[in-house]
Amino acid sequence: MKTWQADLLVIAEDVQGKQREKEFFTRLVAAANALGFEYCAYGLRTPLPLSNPKTLLLNNYQSDWQKRYAEAAYLNVDPSVQHCRRSHAPLIWSDQVFSNTPNLWHEARSFGLRYGWAQSSFDAQGVGGMLTLARSSEALSAAELASNEIKMRWIVNVAHQALSRSLVSVKAAEEYSLTARETEILKWTADGKTSSEIADLLMISENTVNFHVKNVILKLNVANKTAAVVKAAVLGMLN
Repeated sequence: MKTWQADLLVIAEDVQGKQREKEFFTRLVAAANALGFEYCAYGLRTPLPLSNPKTLLLNNYQSDWQKRYAEAAYLNVDPSVQHCRRSHAPLIWSDQVFSNTPNLWHEARSFGLRYGWAQSSFDAQGVGGMLTLARSSEALSAAELASNEIKMRWIVNVAHQALSRSLVSVKAAEEYSLTARETEILKWTADGKTSSEIADLLMISENTVNFHVKNVILKLNVANKTAAVVKAAVLGMLN
């Protein structure tokens, strides 16, 4: 195993708190440099709460670009971010990718962000991550991708596993331990069925349905059955 890979793994095992995040990101930048990239960025976003999801953004971009990106709210229109929110497929920056956001593309290039590669990662808890590797010169060739893309994808996974532990406080789905009946009722609720309709479908009383729903709400620590459906779905409990 190459030194930069070994270094990344060592600290990845114990990323807790802001200081360790910074230490890990320093190693992440070193890994990016070893693969020929000047810049590295990693972002994580939790699925809950829906109204204000937790986020973690780390990068070594120029400070003026970080400020400009935030001021212009480019995160909301960045096509690389939009792509990574809906697909696991790696994305290579190009004029076509940024065709609908010419100002963003022009400004990014003016700060040395001309050639880039990005890929997302998602886990069972619904946490989404995105790694971006970029540089100011030399486009990514087919030969380079054939040689290094497996390493780049490896970095995506290691970064997600390491940094998500520092960000996520949401329990894993298996920790909630819903019963088969509770899950069944929650699925019917997700399909828009009322307690009365679910009672008829399962041939049980409406009071029994409501009893199970209340238990689910308590177990998932939410305010109502709608929130219970959303949280269970996000955690993959209704698949």
